[in-house]
Parts: sequence; C-alpha cells; structure tokens
Amino acid sequence: MLRRLHKDQPDSFAFTPANQAWAEAQITKYPEGRQASAIIPLLWRAQEQEGWLTRPAIEHISDMLGLAYIRGLEVASFYFMFQLQPVGTVAHIQVCGTTSCMICGAEDLIGVCKEKIAAKPHEISQDGKFSWEEVECLGSCSNAPMAQIGKDYYEDLTTARFTEILEELADGKVPTPGPQNGRYASEPLSGITSLKDFDSGKTQYNASVQLATDIGDTVKRIDGTEVPLVAPWLGKAANTSTTPKAKVAKTPAVSKAPASQKKSIAKPKPSEPAAAPADPDLAASGPGKKPRTMSAPRKAGADDLKLIKGIGPKLEALVNSLGFFHYDQISKWTSEEVSWVDQNLAGFKGRVTRDTWVDQARALAAGEETEFSQRAKKDGIYKK
Repeated sequence: MLRRLHKDQPDSFAFTPANQAWAEAQITKYPEGRQASAIIPLLWRAQEQEGWLTRPAIEHISDMLGLAYIRGLEVASFYFMFQLQPVGTVAHIQVCGTTSCMICGAEDLIGVCKEKIAAKPHEISQDGKFSWEEVECLGSCSNAPMAQIGKDYYEDLTTARFTEILEELADGKVPTPGPQNGRYASEPLSGITSLKDFDSGKTQYNASVQLATDIGDTVKRIDGTEVPLVAPWLGKAANTSTTPKAKVAKTPAVSKAPASQKKSIAKPKPSEPAAAPADPDLAASGPGKKPRTMSAPRKAGADDLKLIKGIGPKLEALVNSLGFFHYDQISKWTSEEVSWVDQNLAGFKGRVTRDTWVDQARALAAGEETEFSQRAKKDGIYKK
C-alpha cells in the first residue's frame, strides 16, 4: 500500500504544555547522542493528541531530536499504526480481519462500517465523526471478532452490538471496552475452569479495561493531563527545565532540507507554559451562563467530587478553584450552566457533558450511590 502525506495539512503543530513535558522526559531515557531513539513514542503522542500524524508534527519532532525531516518521515510512513490522513473526530475504527476474527464474523463487522461510516476505508463519515480500516491481527484471537476503537479493544462483538457501540459513540457516550458478551477477559464464557484460586476479583473489569474506565481516555484525544508525569528512570519526577533538543548531537552524514525549502514550511509555535489553576473571577465567559459559585466549602467540608466518574484529583482541584465544592451545586446546573463549565475546564473541555456529572451529582446529593462511587469506595481508587 502506498503511504504518503495527506494533501491538506495544517500550518503548524505544537504539543500541549503537558505533552511537551512528557515528550522531553521520554528523550532523557536514551544515552547522549542516541535521543533519536525516542522518535516512535513522540510520533505516537502527537497522533494521540491530534488524532492523526501531520507533516508539521513530524517536522516538529524531527527538530526536537536533531533529525533530518526525511528521517522522521521514513519512520512515520513505514509503520501502519501511524495515520497519515485525517480521521473521524470521535473515533477511528480498526477492525481485525485476520483468520480467527474472519472466521467469527469480521466481514460482517466490516459491512457495518461500510453501511454506517463510509463505503471505503480511511474515508470519513458524512458527519465527520468516524473513519475505519481493516487491520492485521491485533492479538485478541480468543475474543474474536474484535475491533480497536480509539485506544482500546472491543471484543466478542456481534453486528448488533457493534452497531450499538457506534450509535453510542455518535451520541457522545463512551461504551465500556473489553469483552461485550459478559466475559471478564478471555476465559470460557461459562467461567474459568482452572487456576480458580488466582481469580483476582479485585476490580470490576479486567486490567486494561479498568484502567481505561478509570482514566476516561478511551476515545479521548490525549493532552497529557490525564495522569501525572513521572520519569522513574531518573529516580524522581521529570525535570524538563533543559530542553533535550539542545543536547542532541546531529548526525553529520545526514543534512537537513535546503534553507529555501525550509522557508516554505510553517514552523510550529513554541509551547506555552502550563496554565495556572482557574480563577473563577478571571475565567473566560464562553458560551452559556456561569453557575452560582462559592468562595469556600461549607463548614462540614467539601464533598469528595472524585466519587463522580470523570473527576480525578487534578480535575477536582480545578473544579474547586472555579467555586464548586458540593454535589448539590453540580446537581442544580442547567444546560446553559453546564455549557459554561464545560468551556472553562482548561484542558478538560466537554468533560461535564461526556461523563454526565449532573446526573451523578444528583444521586450523590440525595445520599444515593452510583455504580462508580460504589466501586471507587470499595477499591479505594480515590481517597481524601
């Protein structure tokens, strides 16, 4: 298959501040003069941020690593995991078509893609939300047929369930990944028959699915704020005060593109420093109506907002900084107020709507439990 850059390209590329810090930390994994080895994770991060890999992104990363642009392009065009053309704004669907999945109904799943998304692979649906392709074995043969949607596997699929998943995604919902027929992982459908003493039973879902639901990044574009930045190979949190690019020795045998060619290429804008916590009085107005806020929690103390699915420690601090500390505050937000909050969650825009905070907060304010809050308390996922 011929792989080439898409004819329509954005003018520039820049990592988000958090992704830039992550990328610089990755470069420190490699010995002096060998930082170019970081190219695959950095290209992948750019794709996770944008949805697809653009020419400005390839050139930006090549500059970071001291590589000629052609070297970056060679890597990006060689590996099929890199999407060199725009993809759907909600999700790119990758249906496994290799033997096990083919025998178990992959061709029917591809038929659903052709009917519901577009007639040909790599075409974007009319609403712009989806794209699809058939891929080689994804290694989940015992759960055939399956598809990778975004960053996660959806296994044991039927055409009916696959269609439902696409409809849910189109409606802004995020279906739970993993087996879709009730299995925990890849054990027999009737239950495990051996090694029963080793059945964990500690989480609601298997490891990868549990992580995806806890972080909430299943089909989300990654901006780097989802999990804390750590660099255990340094023995401490990553120190990115020195830009690795300045330390990279460029390969003498490979020259960069001629200056005349470079002038025609739009350079990425420098990354901006990470934003400080939001100030409720300074937050951008945006669409919608600002809800009533509080300057501090009530005397009894703030509610544990982390019991709302989609709110982690960092996002809880941001929500508190906007003046929201209690379930009953969130439960009373109107659609206009939800719109305002969604627009003012720096780095988390749209999270209120996507994770249905208001419905969850309404239940918690009434003293009820949600499925997520029960699991969070049981497993100790979040603690004050």
